[in-house]
Amino acid sequence: MATQEKTPSFGPLEGLIGTWVGVKGWSVISVPAPGSTPDGTAAFKLIVQNYSETLTFKAVDDPVRNRGGALEQNIGAVEYEQRIHDLDTKALIHVENGMLMYLGDIESETDDEAPAAKFSIARSATIPHGDSAMILGDSVVKEGKIAVPDISSLPSTLDMVGAPVDFLDQYDKEQKRLTVDDIVMKTKSKIFNVTNPNENLQRDNNGLEVLKTTHMHLDSENEGGINNVPFIVRHANATRFQCDFWLQTIKLPMSGQTFEQLQYSQNVALEFHKKFSGEPGLIRWPHVTVNTLTKQ
Repeated sequence: MATQEKTPSFGPLEGLIGTWVGVKGWSVISVPAPGSTPDGTAAFKLIVQNYSETLTFKAVDDPVRNRGGALEQNIGAVEYEQRIHDLDTKALIHVENGMLMYLGDIESETDDEAPAAKFSIARSATIPHGDSAMILGDSVVKEGKIAVPDISSLPSTLDMVGAPVDFLDQYDKEQKRLTVDDIVMKTKSKIFNVTNPNENLQRDNNGLEVLKTTHMHLDSENEGGINNVPFIVRHANATRFQCDFWLQTIKLPMSGQTFEQLQYSQNVALEFHKKFSGEPGLIRWPHVTVNTLTKQ
């Protein structure tokens, strides 16, 4: 039976509460270039930035009640604020706030068993470019490490049908800029993998003894959505938002003590410029951001 007073349940979000800091953040985004039009010439500018970040999660003390007649959902809400600065110039490049919500606490006012939530976690995000998003998903907890999969920051092969051979050369140029000579190994080493940003998260995990991982995956296509101001809709419409969090408990090799690490990979689809093939729709450009943070 639902009660008038209760302690909020945060589910997998509990471990996020606190302040996280990281200096290993990277952003890959393609935007319309000067001289281009939304439905005409496919000119773009690729921007790759290394950033530092402070990400703060604060629990809402009481459960938020959603009343549904005989059913009641008690949401465990966690406020978050994200502030990102360019690592070199220290300029503020992103501010975001919103809520993470645990949706799995549903009770019945009758003797009937309450149904399970279709999605157990949700995130609402407000971004000052003029975007707001609702993404939903679920989580899994596993002893040990959960592998971070590859991700592509390139438009899909289908979207690139008929494109000039050198159309995506900017990605190659940025990769050369972010590749250095490894004198010891006599090889070249990528400071950042421009076309597979998740490789940096994978490298950050090399050699770590991970005791436990909570993986959360959220997607605007899970009955969520994105709303944008008219300028964004016309020039570079954000149409899908996917996010993965990996919350890890890591054991230090010498002392045996543990610390908490948080990794994320986000992918926002931006649509602008007609496809070269003449097929309907616009080219979908992935905007990928990744970072590895530790709890303070």
